[in-house]
Amino acid sequence: MAGINGTGPRTAEAGALQVENLSKVFKTRTGAIRAVQGVSFRVAPGEVLAFLGPNGAGKTTTIKMTAGLVRPDAGDVRVGGVSLYARHDAVTAQLGAVLEGSRNLYWRLTVRENLEYWGAMRRMPIRAARRRADELLELVGLADRARNTVQTLSRGMQQKVALCQALMHRPHVLLLDEPTLGLDFESGEGIKRVVRQLAQEGTAVLLTTHQLDVAQELSDRVAMIRGGRLVLEGATADVLTRYSQPVLTVVAATPWPTDVAARLMGLPAVVTGTDTLTVDLTDDQGSTLYRVLERLNPHPLVKIERHQADLAQVFQEVMGEAAGQIGEAASVALPAVPAREGAVTS
Repeated sequence: MAGINGTGPRTAEAGALQVENLSKVFKTRTGAIRAVQGVSFRVAPGEVLAFLGPNGAGKTTTIKMTAGLVRPDAGDVRVGGVSLYARHDAVTAQLGAVLEGSRNLYWRLTVRENLEYWGAMRRMPIRAARRRADELLELVGLADRARNTVQTLSRGMQQKVALCQALMHRPHVLLLDEPTLGLDFESGEGIKRVVRQLAQEGTAVLLTTHQLDVAQELSDRVAMIRGGRLVLEGATADVLTRYSQPVLTVVAATPWPTDVAARLMGLPAVVTGTDTLTVDLTDDQGSTLYRVLERLNPHPLVKIERHQADLAQVFQEVMGEAAGQIGEAASVALPAVPAREGAVTS
């Protein structure tokens, strides 16, 4: 597949997204709502950060502040070290966004007209915009739909066009809000392929989604928010390992013999099914599994696998732990970053 953004390699700073101590309070007739409280994170070039949380956690407000659509009460957003609030136009020129629930496209315009329009809004020369539109439509498999109006397309096709719109100006940072929600398998896989390639080419991607399998598949790092505060942040692989249990599952090719429980007497192994058992390695000294296998011999086995948490299990556990901390200072892996020159302060 040809390059999408064609931006080439970047330094650690150039093209990086840095969110620093963002806070936002909305005033209502019934009182103040603290939507976001001191949220900080960083997305490096070539990295996908999955930003996760339940409804009402502050994700959307954070994303809109990051995109420059909502002004924070405090904190800053920087791209390549440049403040969004000090140099708004220069920074937004490096941002691309597909926001769930927002009208990213004009439905009565054709696909090509939409892309050319958004290219012009990004101050692209018309010929360059046309070339870029054709390039992107070919990439996502919609070249034959260029003359169709957006309103005649399926949801999956509309989402692909919205992604093309966000990529017209070759942004350094891409904000994606629920990019595969409601799509069929083929359309969803197409979107994921593009996201992977963008990351490989050096684009920093901030992804929000309720589809935790998609987040686990695409992300290099994960951050979780609840009650407006970050409650977890780290490399996806490290987070999954941290929440995995020290347990092995042994699966037999045929049902266990009737005396299997007696054979395992005195060992941290429990029969859990007609052909499965678990081995607790909490106090393992390196020989527990071998002792279990010795007592099972010569019964045929199919597989032995260690418990590996998935992101859905981690999310459920972390949100449960955080529920009791609402209104208190939750633990965050990233240190607070002081606001710099050009930042918004309350």
